[in-house]
Amino acid sequence: MATYNKRGYKPKTKVEKEHNIEEGSTTAEVFNTLDETASKTEAFVEKNQKYIFIIIGIVAVVVLGSLGYKEFIAKPKQIMAMNDMFQAQKYFEDAVNGVEKDSLYNLALNGGEGKYGMLDIVKEYGGTPAANLANYYAGTAYLRLKDYKNAVEYLSNFKSDDEILAPLAKGNIGDAFVQLNQPDDALSYYEEAANMRDNEYTTPMYLFKAGTIALDLGQAKKALDYFERIKEDYSNATEASNIDVFIGKAQVLANK
Repeated sequence: MATYNKRGYKPKTKVEKEHNIEEGSTTAEVFNTLDETASKTEAFVEKNQKYIFIIIGIVAVVVLGSLGYKEFIAKPKQIMAMNDMFQAQKYFEDAVNGVEKDSLYNLALNGGEGKYGMLDIVKEYGGTPAANLANYYAGTAYLRLKDYKNAVEYLSNFKSDDEILAPLAKGNIGDAFVQLNQPDDALSYYEEAANMRDNEYTTPMYLFKAGTIALDLGQAKKALDYFERIKEDYSNATEASNIDVFIGKAQVLANK
C-alpha cells in the first residue's frame, strides 16, 4: 500500500531520519543532473546558434516554398491545363459515342479549332494531374486507332488510384499486347488489372480476358481458377452468363 507523510510531520526514529536524508540526497542529485543538462544544452545552443538558425531558416524556406509552389504555381497551372484540355476531352467523348471515330480520336490527340490536344497537354503541363490524365486519354485513343506501341507508351505513363481508371489502363495495355502478338505480356497485364481492384465491372472482365489468354498459352489450370472465380464471386457480371462453357473447356484441357 502506498504511504505518504502528512504536512509538518517530523521523523521520530533513526530509520526515518536516514530515509529522509537519502530522499533529500537523491532529489538533490536529480536537480543537479537537470541543471548540468540544461547548462550543457544552453552551451551547445550558444556555441552552435548560427548553424541552428541556418537549419531553421532552411526548413522554413522549404515549407513556405512548398506551400507557395502549390498555391501560386501548381494550382493555377492545373486549372489552365484542365481548361486547355476541355476541347480534347469533348473530342474523345464524341469519338466513344459517335460514328466518325478515327477522325475524332485524332482530334483528341492532336487538337483542333486552335485548341490543344492530349499530346499538347502532356507536353506543356507535365507533372500536373491534367497531364497524367491526358496520358490515359492519349493511350486509349492510340489503342482505338490501332497504334498499339504508342498506346502502351502513354498508358504506361498514367498513374492512378482510381477504382475504375487504374485497372482500365492496365487492361488496355493488355489489349495492346494482344494485338502486338505478345500474349505473355498481355496475360501479365490482365492479371494485374484483375487484382488491382475488387469491383463488379473491371475485375470479372479482366479475369475473363486473363483466363482466355491463359487457355491459348496452354495454362489451363490457371484459366480454370480465373473462370471459377468469376462464377463464385461475380455471378451477376456479364462474363458469368456463359462461364460454365469456359470452365468445362478448361477442365478438359487441365486433365489432359
